Amino acid sequence: MKKTKNKPKTLMAGFLKNVKLSRRSFVKASAATGAAVAMGAGLKPELSALAVASGKGSGDLGEWLPATCQGCTSWCSKQVYVIDGRAVKVRGNPHSKVNMGAGFPRSHMGLQQLYDPDRIKTPMKRTNPKKGRNEDPQFVPISWDEALDTIADKIMELRNNNETHKYMLMRGRYSYMRDILYDRMTKIIGSPNNISHSSLCAEAEKFGPYYTEGIWGYRQYDVLNAHYVLLWGADPLAANRQVSYYSKVWGDVVDKATIAIVEPRLSASAGKADEWLPIKPGQAGALALAITHVLLTEGLWYKPFVGDFKEGVNLFVKGETVAEDAFEEMHTYGIVKYWNLALKDKTPEWAAPITGVPAEQIRRVAIGYGKAAPHCISWLGGGPCMQVRGGYAAMAVHALNGIVGAADNFGGTLKANKEYTTKFPKPKPFMDEIAKKGKKHEKIDQRG
Repeated sequence: MKKTKNKPKTLMAGFLKNVKLSRRSFVKASAATGAAVAMGAGLKPELSALAVASGKGSGDLGEWLPATCQGCTSWCSKQVYVIDGRAVKVRGNPHSKVNMGAGFPRSHMGLQQLYDPDRIKTPMKRTNPKKGRNEDPQFVPISWDEALDTIADKIMELRNNNETHKYMLMRGRYSYMRDILYDRMTKIIGSPNNISHSSLCAEAEKFGPYYTEGIWGYRQYDVLNAHYVLLWGADPLAANRQVSYYSKVWGDVVDKATIAIVEPRLSASAGKADEWLPIKPGQAGALALAITHVLLTEGLWYKPFVGDFKEGVNLFVKGETVAEDAFEEMHTYGIVKYWNLALKDKTPEWAAPITGVPAEQIRRVAIGYGKAAPHCISWLGGGPCMQVRGGYAAMAVHALNGIVGAADNFGGTLKANKEYTTKFPKPKPFMDEIAKKGKKHEKIDQRG
């Protein structure tokens, strides 16, 4: 083909000639182009993506719509870019004051889930009554109306036969609609059997704050004002709650605070920490006791919060029992009793063979943590307490926050915010006599 003087070879070349693009904008445009090509044919993404990236285009290719991520219980605010009714991009909502526009890989995986070719999009009804490992269930798709009518008929059958306890709802990950399906609806039917994943998840993680601080729930952490962050089986950059937020601020945390991570594996967060304590699984409680022992014997408890010995002399001496009336306690309760019952012999040397963590490292971490009081955090993750005796480990780990005065404090641990959602009506006005009898039935999983 004959070349025309001063005429670009392609429309793309002409666009690039007339629009100034930074290197960052070009990279962003290239990514957007790739996504558009993969997700929607015939959209002519080259010009549109570059135009949007450069700020010179019409921007009418698609629109950003608000959404939330269901990847964890933070439910971070997101925006989804939709072109011709198809989602092609996910990002953190720039208007969010919680995750501050940050994102996390789980939210991007939502696109894979949504458009997975094997995703089941309608209810499926079993047509083979025989059940077993080698039996084909012979599922066939049915309408939502048929599925809901079938469930409603079965529920009414149980109510008519006074067998409402045979209705069971099992819940995994959720939104706040759980208050309707999990709580209200099950009670109105008349069954006690609303079964969640909690017994396999984080209930023991809540024991620690509840039995030491009186708070049942997760915590928030003032990491930006902390001087020492001691994490127990928590990986803020990959597998904890509010990962979007922590991914955004963790660089600042690393610059300002000492970070120590108790974790059997070298996690993403441990790889960036100042101290990695590769503990033997199941031994976090022993390590927490040894760290507490050092804090007390070295006089590193936070006296303005905990209190002090009346005579001003530290009586927390290895192996020695302390008279409870010798200590004038302030905002904690039972520090001397804790020492006498569980701590007086729990030295780093005692803990080292149990935990697999060297005694000198235990002592170094304990002293560093104590010297940072009260702007330090003992951050309990799920790993140390999702096992036998996990409730005790949770208590020992969370008690460290009280001993250094970090509980409900600047640069410490905080009570989680309440969700900003409209409350659903209570179930009582909708419960008939059958429903009221439901709570008398034994809960099938024995919880409570």
